[in-house]
Amino acid sequence: MKRRTNTRASKLFRGIAAVAAFAFVTAQSAAACTGILLHNADGSIVHGRTVEFGIQLDITYAVLARNYEFTGLTPLGDGKKWTTKYGVLGAIVFGNLGVMDGINEKGLAMGTFYFPTMAEYTPTTAENQSKSMSSIDFSTWLLTQFATVDEVKAAVESGEVVVAPTMLPGWPPAVQPFHWIVYDKSGKSIVIEPLKGKLVVSDNPLGVLTNSPSFDWHMTNLRNYITLSPRDVPPVKIDGTTFQSFGMGAGMFGLPGDFTPPSRFVRAAAFSATALKAPDATAGIFSGFHILNNFDIPYGAAREDVNGTVHADQTIFTTMRDPQNLKIYFKSYDDQTIRMVDMKRFDLDAKDVMKLPSATGQQSVVDMTGQFIAKKTANAE
Repeated sequence: MKRRTNTRASKLFRGIAAVAAFAFVTAQSAAACTGILLHNADGSIVHGRTVEFGIQLDITYAVLARNYEFTGLTPLGDGKKWTTKYGVLGAIVFGNLGVMDGINEKGLAMGTFYFPTMAEYTPTTAENQSKSMSSIDFSTWLLTQFATVDEVKAAVESGEVVVAPTMLPGWPPAVQPFHWIVYDKSGKSIVIEPLKGKLVVSDNPLGVLTNSPSFDWHMTNLRNYITLSPRDVPPVKIDGTTFQSFGMGAGMFGLPGDFTPPSRFVRAAAFSATALKAPDATAGIFSGFHILNNFDIPYGAAREDVNGTVHADQTIFTTMRDPQNLKIYFKSYDDQTIRMVDMKRFDLDAKDVMKLPSATGQQSVVDMTGQFIAKKTANAE
């Protein structure tokens, strides 16, 4: 079973290595994504994220079978070749068969997050081209090749692959800056970041991720918020006068509420760490959606002007993953109905890639008017 990944596209982008090696434009379209991990009472885990971007992303889902051949794309043409070891269910963008967010049959999951001003990939050379690939090839390679976070960490740190500064078909004409979060079924998590031309792996005990700066900066910044608590502040008496908080939530006073990556990271860490444990994975999925609702960006509240064009963030997609039962749940900006895909119901030895024609729909509204029941009141004659 063969597939020459991006072979046609590679012809379009040959020869741009010198231009694109570190060509991350400083005025990127707005992008703000937030990821969380939740532990449930029965020992299961769930994780999920929001997807925000300043332009519309054509997102849908695909199932990749085992024994499928891939070839990575680089600025110089074809790069690393590999064959899928595990079946994968995940989100693809602009029709490119590169999974940017998903889960494999062993419960390994990952998400791709925007990383502007920080991402610095490795330039493609004749010496490293055979193990180089694009950023979306990298996420696909991770999911199709490994079962645990430890396996991923070992492979990345040993230099098995190089992520090249590659233009992606369908995306805006600039090298897109990404970093990645990876989870396995045990609850382990790591973050992988392209820093100064090298892939840097960091353990992620909280399972939280947003965008720039680098992950270590965000973890250090959390020390500014260690006084936050889910418990309300008790009354304080000063010189005989008692001062009492106005109501619920006083323990979280000072929690940053803006849409910047540092503020969202703090909120994601606080909400996921203090969430009461759901009884099981299914209940945890819906708890996760409620938490991620806090990161919805109202259309127009976060925007930038680029050459006279306004790019406004909006929460295009929200997804939760259940690695125990191999299910992905999602909803979109246009339809808040939660949908589910069950990976176990697909033939993971199939010869063809399965694609969902559209992952979005039109918002439905349930008319409850006819459900009212007449009931006599005490004043009725």
